[in-house]
Amino acid sequence: QVQLVESGGGLVQSGGSLRLSCVVSGRTIVNYSMGWFRRAPGKEREFVAAVKWTGNGAYAADSVHGRFTASKDDNKNTAYLQMNNLKPEDTAVYYCTSPSRGYTLQLDSPNDYWGQGTQVTVYS
Repeated sequence: QVQLVESGGGLVQSGGSLRLSCVVSGRTIVNYSMGWFRRAPGKEREFVAAVKWTGNGAYAADSVHGRFTASKDDNKNTAYLQMNNLKPEDTAVYYCTSPSRGYTLQLDSPNDYWGQGTQVTVYS
């Protein structure tokens, strides 16, 4: 059974940094992209960032571009989301996800795997 477990969330002042981790068990992440989504109170879930299955291509939503970076360490079977210059509007529950198929950046498909989420709260 594939499981994703996020950690690293917390309470941080505006302008601060956090690094989220997502440990994957039950399957290697070699040849699999890893993505991050978030859901803020009263809002729909939105894409945040992703790292390509090769590990050397990272993508981010416009709202976090230049501040957030997705990465992964295949040896540790772990994905990361480095978040810098955090803003109050970044407050949300953050989820990591991995596609059920390898060699694709297509995220949020019905059979993909998801973690339980970790809360990030940014205060001004």
